[in-house]
Amino acid sequence: MRTTSWTILIAAASCLALAGCKKKAGAGGPGGIPPVQVIAVEARRQTVWETLSSPGTIAANEQVEIKAETDGIAQEINFTEGERVEKGRMLVMLDETKLAASVAEAEANLKLSRANYDRAEQLFHGKLISQQEFEQTASTFAVCQAGVDLKKRDLKDARVYAPFAGIVGARQISPGQVITRNTTLTWLVDLDTVKAEVKVPERHLRQLKLGQPMEFTVAAFPGEKFRGEVYFISPQIDEGTRTALVKARIPNPDAKLRGGMFAGLDLTLQTRESAIVIPEPAVMSNGDNFSVFVVDEKGNAQVRPIEVGLRLPGRLEVLKGLNPGDKVVVEGTQKLRPGAPVKLAPPAAAAPYLDSDGDKLHGTATKA
Repeated sequence: MRTTSWTILIAAASCLALAGCKKKAGAGGPGGIPPVQVIAVEARRQTVWETLSSPGTIAANEQVEIKAETDGIAQEINFTEGERVEKGRMLVMLDETKLAASVAEAEANLKLSRANYDRAEQLFHGKLISQQEFEQTASTFAVCQAGVDLKKRDLKDARVYAPFAGIVGARQISPGQVITRNTTLTWLVDLDTVKAEVKVPERHLRQLKLGQPMEFTVAAFPGEKFRGEVYFISPQIDEGTRTALVKARIPNPDAKLRGGMFAGLDLTLQTRESAIVIPEPAVMSNGDNFSVFVVDEKGNAQVRPIEVGLRLPGRLEVLKGLNPGDKVVVEGTQKLRPGAPVKLAPPAAAAPYLDSDGDKLHGTATKA
């Protein structure tokens, strides 16, 4: 009898303990897992610009090193350093004394040669000289004529003219200085329009076209953006760098930009008005595979594979895998597993992950 009573008491205690354990295990959600508090934000449609950022160089529209085509002594310098000159303006004149004398000598020889030619022509028609003698006289006359033309050209080369309108650079000579054909007199630069030159990777060439806008900055004018249009795309690819040279023209009426300046170029490749964008901390990566935790309608976390597009400051564009309004977890992913219940943090906690303007994302974007 006593044994039976002890058996009943032990069985009753076991049942009570088991019932208590089940009650404790069941408090927290399905499967007995307590919800994890996370911060989640909605995937949103926003405008993004796909731009290519690359270092480039500013080049003058036209730039030439001014040299004389003949040797001589600088007699007259007809420009001031930094002066704007028009096309055809005489810049430098060399001493013409010797050249003018050479022209006079050549013209005298030509006059004598012409007289001999006229006399030989009459004699040849009268059959008083041979064909060979007449041709020799005619050849001498032609050589003298060419000599006069050459001497006159040498005399003309003693004056150096501006080949186009522009700004004259530093003066490299002084009056009375003996110069040669290799002597640099000055430089002439056209800055009314400048060129921005940049090398673009070949994978982006399909997105380029003539007339496309380009923005860039220079260190001399921080915070100021200059704009131009693409006018040249090289038909050849550099085999060493796998890039193509692209040029843009930029109006430069105030001559702020100078040739040789280093430029930070932003080339707009395309604009997407309704791209799906999420905060970058929400994305988990495994090699080339990307995924996010999404909070479903039952309040559980589910893993969703995605395909990413552009990386923006603090943001990622999602090409596939998400819809606008999907709630993605940005904080607390380390404690989650697929199907785990979640508890959303107050809206104020998600404020740092929300874009301030709400509609557009500005800044340079690069491929993820």
